[in-house]
Amino acid sequence: MNRRTLLLLMMTAATGAHAAAKPAVEVHKNPWCGCCGAWASALRQAGYKVTLKDGDDLLPLKKSLGIPDDLQGCHTALVEGYFVEGHVPLDAIARLLAERPAIAGLAVPGMPKGSLGMGNDPKASYDVLALSVDGSSTVFQHVGK
Repeated sequence: MNRRTLLLLMMTAATGAHAAAKPAVEVHKNPWCGCCGAWASALRQAGYKVTLKDGDDLLPLKKSLGIPDDLQGCHTALVEGYFVEGHVPLDAIARLLAERPAIAGLAVPGMPKGSLGMGNDPKASYDVLALSVDGSSTVFQHVGK
């Protein structure tokens, strides 16, 4: 085996190990919601291990996590001790897991047009909010212009 082949094998192994390192994500969604499925598919394509949990009433889960009514989205995901509410983009989730801030989770309220799962428009503009345990929020990341 020459040096170039060995280097390529090492790079391939490192890439595979990095992809395998992504955590499991449990996505709670309504069974009839296509945008939630599209969001979950994007997570899966990015290497996350996604488990879908369909339910007709997600409000009890959202309430138990302390997600205020005005900050709720159409689906709720759980990943490594955090919640991810609504159409949160992949880079915000990656940043959350890399930085591990002392928050309860992230939220994109409502269903912003162009967000991940809602058309994936690069011109979309919305905020990703960080929610503290007490329910207060701050802007974690701005998407768009």
